[in-house]
Amino acid sequence: MKQVQRKYNPDILDCISNLSSDEVFTSPLLVNKILDLLPQSIWKNKNIKFLDPGSKTGVFLREVATRLNNGLIHEIKNEKKRINHILKNQIYGIGVTELTSFMTRRSLYCSINASGSKSITDIFNNNNGNIYYSNKEHVWNKYKTNCKYCGASYNVYDRDKKLENYAYEFIHNENVAKIFDENMKFDVIVGNPPYQLKDGGHEASAKPIYQLFVEQAKKLNPKYLSMIIPSRWFTGGKGLDEFRSNMLNDKRIRILHDYLDASECFGNGVSIKGGVCFFLWDRDNTGDCEIITHDKGKVIQDGTRPLLEPNYSTFIRYNDAISILKKIQKINNNSFSDLVSSRKPYGITTEFKGKSKSFKNSIKIYQKGGIGYIEQKMIVNNHQWVNKHKVIVPYAVGTGDSKTDYIKPIYSEPGSCNTETYLNIGPFKTKKECLNVISYIKTKFFHFLITLKKNTQHTTKSVYEFVPLENFDNELNDKNLYSKYKLSDNEINFIEKMVHPTDG
Repeated sequence: MKQVQRKYNPDILDCISNLSSDEVFTSPLLVNKILDLLPQSIWKNKNIKFLDPGSKTGVFLREVATRLNNGLIHEIKNEKKRINHILKNQIYGIGVTELTSFMTRRSLYCSINASGSKSITDIFNNNNGNIYYSNKEHVWNKYKTNCKYCGASYNVYDRDKKLENYAYEFIHNENVAKIFDENMKFDVIVGNPPYQLKDGGHEASAKPIYQLFVEQAKKLNPKYLSMIIPSRWFTGGKGLDEFRSNMLNDKRIRILHDYLDASECFGNGVSIKGGVCFFLWDRDNTGDCEIITHDKGKVIQDGTRPLLEPNYSTFIRYNDAISILKKIQKINNNSFSDLVSSRKPYGITTEFKGKSKSFKNSIKIYQKGGIGYIEQKMIVNNHQWVNKHKVIVPYAVGTGDSKTDYIKPIYSEPGSCNTETYLNIGPFKTKKECLNVISYIKTKFFHFLITLKKNTQHTTKSVYEFVPLENFDNELNDKNLYSKYKLSDNEINFIEKMVHPTDG
């Protein structure tokens, strides 16, 4: 199998660019790190069937073919027969678009036509081989707002049938196995699925869909499942609550590689807020999960523990943070999040702009870009907060990187409100309390606890869950907080290392 075995120097699949933020291509180097999670014995098994349900370049299937070709060299000694057997009976893929199905066949068969004269196999009597693609259509709900399978926006994706509509076959088909054969059973499902689709919301608003690929793959009940997906599911993300709960309670996830910076996997041209992860799901092997955390080219943590610690609803990304949280909760179980409002606290959107100058009976509004003035009757919710002392904080903060993100609180005096650009904290009886709250927010202790639930720019009420509620009669600082919760030198050093200096 010369075409599969040869050294690719350079490899076109290492060089290829991503077509969109929805479809992130995977390098051969990264693919092999993911395939290394699988037991070595499968490469010598001529009966194992592999599926990539969201194939783009075909790199997963090509690298699987290479490994099988090497592993079966003694089982099927004739090279031609070995190639035909592997490509006919062991490797299957579903292209996410017509173009990527061509790319996959080119990578796997060395020809976009599996039965063409340049194909490395002569076993197929059709052009597709085992790489399937159909121009699937979305199934709109009765209100014609969203697809009932993937949630795609009708306004965005109801388009001319000649255009790609991104109705991915794998998550729009209730019996995927029948695509290939009535009795098809896949043993290993691997891949890098599409991550999101525009949902018709404000600006670049999008909804995740990668979880649908993982859930569908589990339904097929393979022996092994391994995919690379965004890490946002650990703590947040639109529509990911049920998925997060299922994943964190799934004892079959035995290995998880977590990359804080997605560019370490996909190169500097790709930015995925919150990082990415890949995992091994082992159907017949349950237990705790080995969690390996990567940052700046190094493994910064490696330990085996439950994905879901007792009494928590989200994944604690850092092993060293668990002891800190337990010490805090032993002394103080009250959460600062109880003081934080939900989004759009006064019912006024980000786009709203108040008048530039004050006028009779006007109230101040903190808005995107500065301060404006409005009539009090324009406030929809929480009228009782307007004439109280408050603190406001931005809803969007940084990128989700704890080393650079910095929450900048603002004192919001009586006679003021804010748009949904900010969340409201309080209210409080005095300005002094507000200033002490601001001193607390500026501590590294506070910012560190925020990072345990914040892995994107969105800083919602729930992000403050792990921050303990303090007494705000006096100013707060890191030294006193470290002492109060009896943190060790190692725990303090970990916090200091994780949070960007806030001096000034």
